Amino acid sequence: MSTYSKTVIKHFEHPQNAGEMDTPDGEGTVRNPVCGDQMQVMLRISEGRIKRMQWLTRGCPPAIATSSWTSEQVEGWTLEEAEALTREAIAEGIGGLPKDKVHCSVLAADALKIAITDYRNRKQ
Repeated sequence: MSTYSKTVIKHFEHPQNAGEMDTPDGEGTVRNPVCGDQMQVMLRISEGRIKRMQWLTRGCPPAIATSSWTSEQVEGWTLEEAEALTREAIAEGIGGLPKDKVHCSVLAADALKIAITDYRNRKQ
């Protein structure tokens, strides 16, 4: 764990917003076939803003940390702001990731975008 930032360690040891959400407004799941990490993001959306993001992640400490960090960041954001959140911004926000763990920030960004798309598809 010493190769991880204090933010990664904090979010791994004390994850925020983890757990299932009853009847989410949108949800998205992604998986890395190489390492097996899997993230599920569930959103509660009201008036075009993310009111709550919960997640279920199976994977390494950075996968859990990126899920937790992202869930805290996007609360109150518009859907457009959340869609603009990049893997680079997530990696930077948690204090950086080792090269072999960058995929965790990709999973977090992708799962969030899929959940927003799912929400929009349900609304149509």
